[in-house]
Amino acid sequence: MARSRLRRISGARKALLRSLVTSLFQYGKITTTESKAKELRRVADKMITLAKRGDLHARRQAEAFIMDKAVTKKLFDEIAKKYTERNGGYTTMAKLEGRLGDNAPQVIIALVD
Repeated sequence: MARSRLRRISGARKALLRSLVTSLFQYGKITTTESKAKELRRVADKMITLAKRGDLHARRQAEAFIMDKAVTKKLFDEIAKKYTERNGGYTTMAKLEGRLGDNAPQVIIALVD
């Protein structure tokens, strides 16, 4: 199954996903377009799985991707502890109306409680 490239070159795509993941873990939920949220879900699940592992190598891998060390600390100390019994599906998406201007499909992506 092919992944979406989000119409960006690889460096811009990686920077976008890093920013979205950082914001999601910082605020708990964000509003974005549907295609960005689908890609974000894949990356956020990997970061939470790293945090559940909890060793030093996993922490360094997460810090290399997440742009704020405080958010990384929150991920490992708070968020990972909520999902110790869960084996995936850490995020949920709720559809919204289209964005004003270009009618792009919008969603709210949030961490599952």
